Amino acid sequence: MTTAMPLDPITAATQGALILIVEDEPRLASVLGDYLKAAGFRTEWIADGAQVLDAYTQRHHDLILLDLMLPHRSGVDICRDLRARSEVPIIMVTARVDEVDRLLGLQVGADDYVCKPFSPKEVVARVIAVLRRYRHSPAQMARVLEIDEANFAASFHGKPLDLTPVEFRLLSTLASTPLRVWSRDHLMNRLYPDHRVVVDRTIDSHIKNLRRKLLDAGSEEEPIRSVYGVGYRLEALGES
Repeated sequence: MTTAMPLDPITAATQGALILIVEDEPRLASVLGDYLKAAGFRTEWIADGAQVLDAYTQRHHDLILLDLMLPHRSGVDICRDLRARSEVPIIMVTARVDEVDRLLGLQVGADDYVCKPFSPKEVVARVIAVLRRYRHSPAQMARVLEIDEANFAASFHGKPLDLTPVEFRLLSTLASTPLRVWSRDHLMNRLYPDHRVVVDRTIDSHIKNLRRKLLDAGSEEEPIRSVYGVGYRLEALGES
């Protein structure tokens, strides 16, 4: 009789997650699938970009590995459409290594990117890191940052935050997925769903005010980080 070995904390946190591999190179998709399965994940493979949205709608994968160059639809277009309906973690995979393409993937809502050629072990490590970020950071943050959507109220370390309606929506958006980088355009769409005309720097002004209020309420670190050329992210704030 054999005794099952206990899972390490990382494996336990991600065991059984369903990963959608969107890749038109069968051999590469197969290698990624093998490594992910060995790490305890379940996988599905799609080679055609036109099939991704339907597949996600039906099965609601836990994370999507999304190639940039695909038949029929680009990874950027797919990522943009997914973000319009879901906060599913997305890691962009690209062979185009210039900086513009790297930033473009993040500007449409991707959580991370990897460049070909890459080590499958690196991809698995990034998948684990992104999933742990999604699964654990909100729980940790909830102990210090409380957001009451129904009453449009928020508190930090038990201290009420005096926020404007726009600042509240901004904080709520950033806190929905801590450590995710949000582009200015994406934040603008969340803050102003009526698509009113506002300048990009309006977001910067709201971020500045929100930072100040969080620091005044007891944040010991910079609560909102700027990601040069991309946008902003909320740190995984822990208890002080």
